[in-house]
Amino acid sequence: MSDRRTRIEDKLKQALEATHVEVVDESHRHAGHAGAASGGGHFRALIVSPRFDGRGSVERQRLVYAALDAEMGSEIHALSMRTLTPVEWSKQ
Repeated sequence: MSDRRTRIEDKLKQALEATHVEVVDESHRHAGHAGAASGGGHFRALIVSPRFDGRGSVERQRLVYAALDAEMGSEIHALSMRTLTPVEWSKQ
């Protein structure tokens, strides 16, 4: 498990009061990409949080980006995300 991935998961859990977080480091799939050269990683995240209740997808993404503001552009070059409420997650 990468330390960077663990830090991202922990930060999302804390900032968003997330009940479930899965972060996958996909940086190896982007070797040679300009963002990889600067040291920023490529990540995919699944985040389940009650803070997403009543919010559209753009608002949810803004919450995630705000939680990871310090990491964006340095540790994180690219982030794809799936954001769900606990109710949406239970229906999966």
